[in-house]
Formats: sequence, C-alpha cells, structure tokens
Amino acid sequence: MRSVVLIPARYGSSRYPGKPLVNLLGKPMVLWVAELSAKAVGKENVYVATESECIAEVVEAAGYQAVMTTDDALTGTDRLAQAAEQIDADIYINVQGDEPLVDPIDILKVRDAKLDNMSDVINGFSWVSDEEDPHSVNIPKVITTENNTLVYMSRVALPGFKDQKCAPVRYKKQVCIYAFTREELQSFRSFGRKSELEHSEDIEILRFLEMDKTVRLVETKPGSLAVDIPDDVAKVEAAMRKVGLG
Repeated sequence: MRSVVLIPARYGSSRYPGKPLVNLLGKPMVLWVAELSAKAVGKENVYVATESECIAEVVEAAGYQAVMTTDDALTGTDRLAQAAEQIDADIYINVQGDEPLVDPIDILKVRDAKLDNMSDVINGFSWVSDEEDPHSVNIPKVITTENNTLVYMSRVALPGFKDQKCAPVRYKKQVCIYAFTREELQSFRSFGRKSELEHSEDIEILRFLEMDKTVRLVETKPGSLAVDIPDDVAKVEAAMRKVGLG
C-alpha cells in the first residue's frame, strides 16, 4: 500500500502572509517540513499542496513535488482533498507546513495506526506540558475514551469537573499529523461547509464527528513547535538548533 505525505502550504495566511516561505536557519520553512517528511516516507512520496506559484517554484527547485489547489479551500484538509484527487495512493498523511520540528517517527506511527485501522481517521496527540497553559485557546484539547477514540476537541480546558478533587491531572492536546483515505477526504470536502462545532472551535477535525466517522488518536512525542506569527520564528529557530538542525 502506498502512503504519501501531503503538506498544506497556503501563501495567503491571514495572520502571516507568505508563512511557508519564512526563512528558518537559512532555509524556507516548508522545505524543512518536506525534508523531515521524506525521512519517513521517501522523497518521492512527499507533496506540497498549495495555491501559490511562488511556493510551488521553491518546492520544485528543491526536488520535491507541488500540487496546485484552489485559493478558496475552506481548511487545510479541504486543500488536501483537492490534492488527493491528483495523487494515486492508499493513505494520505497530513503534515502541517508550519511545524519544522515534526518527528519522522511520529509520521510513521500515524501511518502504521492507519494501516491497522483503515476505516478510522487517525490523528496525533501529546500531553500538555507543565510549561503550557491548558486554558490557552491556541492549544486544542483532546477528549477521548480510555482507548483513545475521539469524543471531542475544544479550545477550552476539557474535561471539566464539578469538584476540584475530580479535576484532571493532565490534559491531552492535538498534534496535527493526520491519516486519511481518499474516500474520507472526498467525504470531508463534499460536506460543503464547516460544521457548526468546527466553525465555533476552529478545529476542522470536528467535521468528521458530524459524518459519524471514528477518529482514533495516537500518542506522539511532546515538544513540537509551530510558526503561527512572526514572533514565533526566533523561538522555533532556537529549538531547531537545540536538536541539531541547521
């Protein structure tokens, strides 16, 4: 079975236009992600899905494959659904284009979980660290059953509690590595809109719950950092140096 990594890379980010091409330690961020993805699945199985000719040119000049999508994709997963129509594979793995510290081992863990559960959508999670605030709206919290089937995701700190002595000891958070089949991506896109919960929380994986789709969570390593705004660049570069990148 063929597994490919699709990296959604939108130039027209509202918070950080041109973000995929931001320079990190002398290299565009999207290429860092592509290189780490290639360590997991091989360079020939890595694609960057983008609406931007500028991004496509940079990707292709580095020897990677770009897939052109429209500018009006509702979410990164909708963009991947467009890209999957142009690529023949059995498993499509979404690796976010703004996380240059993604671990290739985690990509393979998500892929292997999909191979074992082809009828389920697979999503990564890790535990919120002591340095992170579970009440931050920038951290999607993950609520699962005890066997790691998704119940809900929220930007508020969940699960809740009535009595302080029943408060959770720690919280799970979403890690944005996903695995889908083409049919799952097509169904997601054909929903045609953001679901009400997806719109409120701004968490696209919630659309699958409206589709009665099982989402299975797989634990990945903690510590991945994303570039969301320009102020994130320095701390991400520092973290990259710490792990020997660059």
